[in-house]
Amino acid sequence: MREHVMPRSFRLDPELERRLCEVAKREGMPVSAVVRAAIEKHCDAVLGTSLLDLVADYVGAFDSGVGGVAERTGEAFKDLLVERHRREATGDDAH
Repeated sequence: MREHVMPRSFRLDPELERRLCEVAKREGMPVSAVVRAAIEKHCDAVLGTSLLDLVADYVGAFDSGVGGVAERTGEAFKDLLVERHRREATGDDAH
């Protein structure tokens, strides 16, 4: 249930109204739910959704079978920096 619902009023041309009703019918949803879903999707596309928001249900939910990976990220990052420094010092830009 929504905490606080803000009523909105807007005009649709007849063709968009027809398409909206068709989508609602095919999806088995109220027209208002289709409108809310479309607005939410557009807002996410424009404003962005964080990667964490997208994968929040999965973070920490699986065992990779490889122990200690998280503990070794600092070491891996250090190795990348050392390699980058070596390439810059020798002028070797090939990766």
